[in-house]
Amino acid sequence: MRLEDLKKELAKASKVFVLTDEQVAGFWLPELKHALDINGAVEIVLEPGESNKDLNSAMRVWDTLHQFHADRGAILVNFGGGMVTDLGGFAASTYLRGIRFVNVPTTLLAMVDASIGGKNGINLESVKNQIGTFAEPMDVFVNPVYLSTLEDRELLSGLAEMLKYGYIVDPNLLKVNTSNYEQYLLQAGRIKKEIVEQDYHEQGLRKVLNFGHTFGHAIEGFTLSKGDPLTHGESVAIGMWCAMRVSVELCGLRQEVLLDYEPKLQMLLAKAGFAFTEDDVKAILPYLDDDKKRHGGQGRFVLLKDIAQPRYDQAVPKNLVEQALVEVARIIS
Repeated sequence: MRLEDLKKELAKASKVFVLTDEQVAGFWLPELKHALDINGAVEIVLEPGESNKDLNSAMRVWDTLHQFHADRGAILVNFGGGMVTDLGGFAASTYLRGIRFVNVPTTLLAMVDASIGGKNGINLESVKNQIGTFAEPMDVFVNPVYLSTLEDRELLSGLAEMLKYGYIVDPNLLKVNTSNYEQYLLQAGRIKKEIVEQDYHEQGLRKVLNFGHTFGHAIEGFTLSKGDPLTHGESVAIGMWCAMRVSVELCGLRQEVLLDYEPKLQMLLAKAGFAFTEDDVKAILPYLDDDKKRHGGQGRFVLLKDIAQPRYDQAVPKNLVEQALVEVARIIS
């Protein structure tokens, strides 16, 4: 949808709401409202951070929608990173059995991944995205100018997802770094969009997008419970190393692919200020038991036969899972 068309749709809405967080609001909220001609929109401003992607925040959104008499002609604009677009999409898709929403991502990760594809959700305590819906935004409005105020750590988090697309689909994206990422922005988003269009409800092909995420969500959930969470991208970056390590054992992935990734992993974790130890591995393992992709009580992983040759729904023996986590802990400690 062109910007002018989006502005016309917003003008016709019975009421417009903007969901954002304090950090984004401080930099960009007046600019967004001016750009979309929604100066009269009701603002819902949350505290930033993954720990706020929970039922309490969803209740706050629902309460505000109710307080200002939102009907099915209302539109919710989700303006922020993945936390905001996930939460806002969930709140909109469940209020009055669904009102329209627009995603305006402000982080690199949200621009190439979280705001695209119709997955919306909240965390259940420290378990990632356990409650959610499939519902498409009426539009995703991407403006790279919002990246100009992005912290380095959040930029690296988005690069992890872009590299993921390189490993599962397009090796050209393995060239991405902090200096050239903008030239790959559209390609990364296009890959996500094309895969989702072929398998919206994740019955087959879409599962490849979970490369690194089974390990990654467990690590992210563990660090969230400790009160010092890794970003989603940092967790996925570690998860991709673990998945590659298992892939060497089970799928014949070339060892050099794993070794070539290790400098990328160090880059992606450069701002994390965190290392988990071998002692933490035992605490991380139970989070794998909460993974949504489990089937018949057993975890399912996305592995690589080679670059751009992913294999989904792969069962992995528990000893290999634990071994991979122990080895990556040694690398990043």
